[in-house]
Amino acid sequence: MLTIEQALVDQIVAHARADHPDEACGVIAGPIGSDRPTRFVAMTNAERSPTFYRFDSMEQLKVWREMDDRDEEPVVIYHSHTATEAYPSRTDVSYASEPNAHYVLVSTRDADEVEFRSYRIIDGEVAEEDVTVVESYSQVK
Repeated sequence: MLTIEQALVDQIVAHARADHPDEACGVIAGPIGSDRPTRFVAMTNAERSPTFYRFDSMEQLKVWREMDDRDEEPVVIYHSHTATEAYPSRTDVSYASEPNAHYVLVSTRDADEVEFRSYRIIDGEVAEEDVTVVESYSQVK
């Protein structure tokens, strides 16, 4: 299950809407082993495509080094789908390389609705998980 603060959900959705009609992508880092996403990092979709995303390799290297320096890991890896449901495509599954991460997808196909879903993707297997949105992690035991 993914537990995430409302402010982070709002940032993901805002980034997805701002980059529409192209897919948006990014990471939310958190302390190693905590499973609590805390630091939002919007990244550049190097493909600039409405149907595909790829992190810019130099930006990804910089972000991952920054996480290492801060004793963080990618707790959430997110991207948007612009015309389809928020479900991982075959390409998304093939690129999922962080077994501890929550893979969040947001669909921007409907401007009036927010479709926000999370998955675990391990060894090509996709499992949707519940998402609990809280105002603050202090509300969670």
